[in-house]
Parts: sequence; C-alpha cells; structure tokens
Amino acid sequence: MERHGVLIVGGGNAGISLAARLLRDGEKDVTVVAPQPVHRYKPLLNYVGGGEATMADLDRPMADVIPDGCTWLRDFVEAVDPDAMTVRTRGGCTLHCSTLVLCPGLVEDWEATPGLRSAYTEGWAATTYVPGSTPLVWPSLRSLRRGSVVFTVPPEPASCGPTALKPLFMACDHWRRAGVLQDLDVRLVLPRPSVTGLSEPEEVLERGYADYGIEVLRETRIERVDPDLRTLTLTSPTGRGVLEDVAFAHAAPNYRAPGWIADSGLAVDETPGLVDIDPFTLRSRRHGSIWALGDAAAVETVPSGGALRRQVDVLAKNIAAARSGQQLQRYDGYTVMPITVSRRSLMLAEVDRDGRPQPSVPFLDPVKPRRATWFVDRYVLPQIYWRRLLRGKV
Repeated sequence: MERHGVLIVGGGNAGISLAARLLRDGEKDVTVVAPQPVHRYKPLLNYVGGGEATMADLDRPMADVIPDGCTWLRDFVEAVDPDAMTVRTRGGCTLHCSTLVLCPGLVEDWEATPGLRSAYTEGWAATTYVPGSTPLVWPSLRSLRRGSVVFTVPPEPASCGPTALKPLFMACDHWRRAGVLQDLDVRLVLPRPSVTGLSEPEEVLERGYADYGIEVLRETRIERVDPDLRTLTLTSPTGRGVLEDVAFAHAAPNYRAPGWIADSGLAVDETPGLVDIDPFTLRSRRHGSIWALGDAAAVETVPSGGALRRQVDVLAKNIAAARSGQQLQRYDGYTVMPITVSRRSLMLAEVDRDGRPQPSVPFLDPVKPRRATWFVDRYVLPQIYWRRLLRGKV
C-alpha cells in the first residue's frame, strides 16, 4: 500500500490548481491521480466551435502542467474507502492518504438520451462539450445554408451550461454576415425557463434571440434521437414533440459524476451522484478529511473557471485550518458565466450563490456586451490560466 499526504483525484483545472497552491503554501506531499495524458483549457472549446480557436490552442501535455514537487499517478480511480482513507485504482494500486480531495469532473451519460451518440457517429450532431467532437462543430455550422439547426443547453449538472450559448450566437453572427440566416430555422432547447436565472443577463439574451430570429423552447429536453431519420423527440411539461429533418444538432449529452463516488457512499444521491459536501467549507458532511470541489462537487452554484479560483483558495486554506483546529473559511458561491452574444462581443454574469452581483471590476457593468470583454475571455484569460492559475499564483 502506498502512503500519501494529500491525494487529489482529478487532473483538470481544479486538481492541478489546488496541487500547485498547496505546494506553494508549504505542503510537502501532494499526489494527483489523473489518467489523461493531455490537459485542456476547456473554455476555449466553445471558441473552437465558433471558428475562433483550434484544439492546439487549448491542449498541453499533462506532464507539462503537473506542478514541480507534485507526484503524478497516471491511472483511473475505481473505488474509494472513506473510512480507511484509501483509493483503489484500475492499475491495481491501493493508495492511503491523510487528506483526500475529490475533483474528478463529470462524465457523459449517453444512456440518458438514446440515439444521441449514434447521431454523433453519423456526423450530424456534435458539441463543444465533448472534446472529441469539438473540431467537427465549426465546419458543420459554417457550411450550413438552409434547413433546421438545433442548439441545446445541457441540463444540470454540467460544466458552466450557460456557455453553451457561445457557439449559437457566434454561428448566427456568421450566418447573418454570409446572408443565409433567414434561410435557417434556428432553435434553442433550454432545460429550464431561462439560462442564467438572472434578470439583467436574461434581458440581454432575449434581445439576442429576437435579433437573430432564434426560437427558444423552454423547459424542454431531448428525450431521444433517431440517428437515421435525423429526428429529435423533445419532451416538456406540455407533452412531446418531434423535430424532423434536422440538418445539424449542437446537442450536449447529459452528465453525471463518476459512479465510484456514489458506490463509495460519498454522494448526495445516486443520480447524478455529486460529492456530498458542505457547500460553504467544501468539506465532506460525513468524513472530516475528505474534501471536494469543481463540477462533481455539490457546491450549489453554476460551475465555472472563475468559481474554481475561489474554491481553490478556500479549500487550500481550509485544509490547513482543519489540521490546526482553526475556523474554516467560507466559499460564497461566486461564479461567472461568460456568454458571447455575437462574433466578438461578450457579457459576463458574475454572482454569488444567492444571485447577487459580484463584479470583478468595480464601476464597470459586466452584463453589458463588450468587445474588450470578449478579447479578455478569448486571449487574456488563457494566458493567466497557463502561466499563473495552474502554478498556484491566483
């Protein structure tokens, strides 16, 4: 049995940022368990889907982002014994730790939408939420000249669901400039009445829907897909309906936490199986030495990179505070939802868990779409991510 100090499950933004921060704070023994050989800056996936970035812009070898002094175990987690504080991996390792942090992200739940995966295989459906299909999105959208096109916002849990609107608005902007928007029937499928649940951002979005002629189907989900007939069966509180002859569907699958979280007795429930934590301290409600953050944690706010910056700060301090018996810090639920409303114009919705505005820049309305905000989101934040965030400096 291998013994470790802090064991972090997950090598995404949350895991790498936290590992770097802990090491900078003086932690001596930090291990990250992550199977993927590539680390991705996921916010750029939407820009790939809008024709404004390439996969090369967002991928780095995992070995290049693992912090100095951190041990990387490239393996899959298969089980956790929270009482024994052990983690079992697919490769047959049993890892014992004094502090366990869970941030494995979410996995696609293809079975929740029968036929969707086959539509991906057939080539008329894809999404920026599935990296393997992301390079297909822009060529498909760019080539459309007529017909029915459908976009979806994934139901929760999902990684910053509101940003799924980015490819929609960027595509509509392109189609208008190409002179074909009027020949396309563009529909947006929303699982809830609105995207953000916030009045001011929703006013901006409603103007965008009207300007581009987007039909919005609210409180609606894709129930199943016929990949051969190119039909989507939709369900809503008023019943079922079928969209026929869909030229292209930017349709994200449902998501859930990895099954081993629920199997280990650490989840709120079996579906979607998020880690049951105090959303303020990020500590497990049942085990004092287990913590969680990120998409797979029940933090009760919309996941985002901005949210992770706050979560990493709080969690790093709380791990140290718990050891010394000091009072724990509280995460206020801050999150940020960046949404492009045209090809080069973006708004930000920055709020705490109660929906109160939390702007990063005082005296500047972040909800007002700006080219400068788009530039920061597309070009500045990726550099901050690679050079500072993943090195524990933010």
